[in-house]
Amino acid sequence: QVQLVESGGGLVQPGGSLRLSCAASIRIFSINVMGWYRQAPGKQRDLVAVITSGGSTHFADSVKDRFTISRDNAKNTVYLQMNSLKPEDTAVYYCNAVVYPADYWGQGTQVTVSS
Repeated sequence: QVQLVESGGGLVQPGGSLRLSCAASIRIFSINVMGWYRQAPGKQRDLVAVITSGGSTHFADSVKDRFTISRDNAKNTVYLQMNSLKPEDTAVYYCNAVVYPADYWGQGTQVTVSS
């Protein structure tokens, strides 16, 4: 079993930045893939960014060049740095961890981009 705890969400103005953190209950070097997904009201949950145990990353087209994902193995934490935020980035952001074949989710953190 893997517990994931997200933090760092909040209200930010358009053009602003936020950094989300996801702390895992196990050593993240043993997690195959970690990532962030988001779900806006009335919409499906979509991938934002993922990072593999080897450090490879993948981003949704809508956040490329604005968001970065990184991992700190010493702190068992994955980060999502979000810059140049837009109102359409407003959503609940969920941390995900894949430890084959299981799939784990955090409780989510709200990000609201509004003036």
